[in-house]
Amino acid sequence: MADEQKALVLYFSWSGNTKRAAQQVQRLSGADIEEIQPVVPYSSDYQAAGKRAEGEKDQAIHPEIRPLTSDLTAYDVIYVGFPTWWYQPPMIIHSLFEQNDFKGKRIIPFVTSASSSVTDSVPVLQQLATAAGAELEQGFTANKPRIIEKYFK
Repeated sequence: MADEQKALVLYFSWSGNTKRAAQQVQRLSGADIEEIQPVVPYSSDYQAAGKRAEGEKDQAIHPEIRPLTSDLTAYDVIYVGFPTWWYQPPMIIHSLFEQNDFKGKRIIPFVTSASSSVTDSVPVLQQLATAAGAELEQGFTANKPRIIEKYFK
């Protein structure tokens, strides 16, 4: 990434894993950081949160998110982090792209998952980025600090 490019890390984290990854991405990239927050929070109970998330996926429900405080027009590169759910981004990532202007931005995804890699989410992310007028770049699976560090070397 060129020095003159201003970057932002946007992330959604249910369990805290993606938050930790996002904080490391922020430290290594020098980017600003902001959490993507649903208007109605997910339950802290794994079963209840999973049931809601699966229902959103199955019914193509895009949950409303709180407005971002970051002005996206000030950024060239946006790292978008999330846990992979059912081999794709959670539906809240659809909401992020629908409720914000990503035109002309470079989007770099990073994901956390016990069973999926970033490539599983690429088809959906490519559709979201294309519809938003953004360029999707190759991202990375951010399950371990050393993998995140390797991306930035």
